[in-house]
Amino acid sequence: MKDPIDTRLLERLTEAGERLGALDAELADPEISRNPDRLRDLGRERAHLEPIVRTGSELQDLVRELEGARELASDSEDAEMRVMAAEEVAILEGRLETLEVHARELLIPKDPLEDRTAVVEIRAGAGGDEAGLFAGDLYRMYKRAAERGGWEVELLSLSEGIPGSIKEVVFTLRGKGVYGQLRFESGVHRVQRVPETESQGRVHTSAATVAVLPEAEEVDVQIEEKDLRIDVFRSSGPGGQSVNTTDSAVRITHKPTGLVVSCQDEKSQHKNRAKAMKVLRARLLDLKVSEQQAKRAKERKLQVGTGDRSAKIRTYNFPQNRVTDHRIGLTLYRLNEVLDGDLGELMSALRLAEQAERLESDAD
Repeated sequence: MKDPIDTRLLERLTEAGERLGALDAELADPEISRNPDRLRDLGRERAHLEPIVRTGSELQDLVRELEGARELASDSEDAEMRVMAAEEVAILEGRLETLEVHARELLIPKDPLEDRTAVVEIRAGAGGDEAGLFAGDLYRMYKRAAERGGWEVELLSLSEGIPGSIKEVVFTLRGKGVYGQLRFESGVHRVQRVPETESQGRVHTSAATVAVLPEAEEVDVQIEEKDLRIDVFRSSGPGGQSVNTTDSAVRITHKPTGLVVSCQDEKSQHKNRAKAMKVLRARLLDLKVSEQQAKRAKERKLQVGTGDRSAKIRTYNFPQNRVTDHRIGLTLYRLNEVLDGDLGELMSALRLAEQAERLESDAD
């Protein structure tokens, strides 16, 4: 019979309770009200700790109740009472196990970037025009997901191919928790279907890559003007007369990393530069985050949250009406609903899988 609560978990819950007490003492100091920033930070920390401490208290109560039931089940001279106590022990052990998992979940640090705006980049991969058409399907999928989630969409850059296809598109999705919900979309998305131009009815496979980046604030990434090379050029592709006849397009090269960002969708060179800088900041922040994730993944052997952009993460099979996420082995037979932006089940399953990985890693 194992101990009611893991010792390490109990220690962390005790530390949370002690920290909450210290916070309450500091918040009671009249001087704190004169420092709004400190007051806000302490309030946020307290809001995070309160449910952890409450759950720890519930666990302690359950442990005492379980110990009493076990004692009754083993020591009672009344056979009927022992049977009833044994049944109670089974129920309490189940409740304790559930509450223990919940406590571990609460102790997992929240991703500080979770509530950031998401910068989404979609690029056609292998497969020619069919890959471009699939990239267009993915763009529409995320726009429909935005409508369902009440998120705001802003187009930053668009390069089109044949009618209905996209070579590359960059856009932002703004809303509560949007980056936290979409960050697992990064990777290679593969489609299997019969193209309209295929006379033999053969299924073709093509791909598009998706990158979901947290929007960066200036405090996250310091960019020196001397590290930038900025080129202006005449826009190409569809657009109004003034777009295609003036040097309004902007290409920014970040010399230390070699990152290049272009934007040509606005008539104003100033607006194109601002949009390009937004994407550049996001990519630079993403480099930092990716390095941290890679280190964490190496240390903890995590799979779901590695953010490996070269990994094939999902297949959309039209003949079988099937969507398969290869990281967690989840298959849904409702392709049309998913492409119509119904990503809730996929996103929830991915978040739960990562959470389970982190819980398992934490228990090692």
